[in-house]
Amino acid sequence: MDPISIAIFIFILLFSIIFHEIAHGLMAERLGDTTARDAGRLTLNPVPHIDLFGSILLPAFLLLVNSPILFGAAKPVPVDFRNLRNLKWGMILVSLAGPATNFLLAIVAAIVFRMLPNISELGQGLLIQTISLNLVLGLFNLIPIPPLDGSKILASLFGFLDRNWMYMMLSLERFGFIILILFLYTGLIQFMIVPPLIFLLKFLLGPNVPLGL
Repeated sequence: MDPISIAIFIFILLFSIIFHEIAHGLMAERLGDTTARDAGRLTLNPVPHIDLFGSILLPAFLLLVNSPILFGAAKPVPVDFRNLRNLKWGMILVSLAGPATNFLLAIVAAIVFRMLPNISELGQGLLIQTISLNLVLGLFNLIPIPPLDGSKILASLFGFLDRNWMYMMLSLERFGFIILILFLYTGLIQFMIVPPLIFLLKFLLGPNVPLGL
């Protein structure tokens, strides 16, 4: 990637993950927890959301190793699940809000792409990158590995059977980044993301759009 492409990528990535985190906070607030708002995290100002590892080091590492998928993460918005009116369903809805927002952003960008067939090559590239990044973020966060959103959804589902299983799953978050790095190192993350990513890109953009994957 040239410097301009990297800057565009970082800009799209940054605001995609900010919308992701704000969605978590807004859903939590709707369900009874105001922790994110109290902490000043329901803002589009990128500064409070930037995380050294997730927002800078991780995407830089993926760029350097020429990873076929690029993604990152913001500093998670604080949510106190104990404040939710319904712990299990609330945790599921709060956890789903972030990935759902990324999928929605991808759909909106795809609609614009379809409605503007004569848009410039630069505009097409920006829209395709917006769609791709948000699909990757949505799929990535649904993987049931701590501390990703998918692990909280799975923990909540376990909670319907036995609350001890839910707490056991949540306790694994202490080792979350170690588990995540192992999955990245072994290529399992790519195996879990790339096939559904290609399917969704072709579904949203059409089978003839060059995806570069």
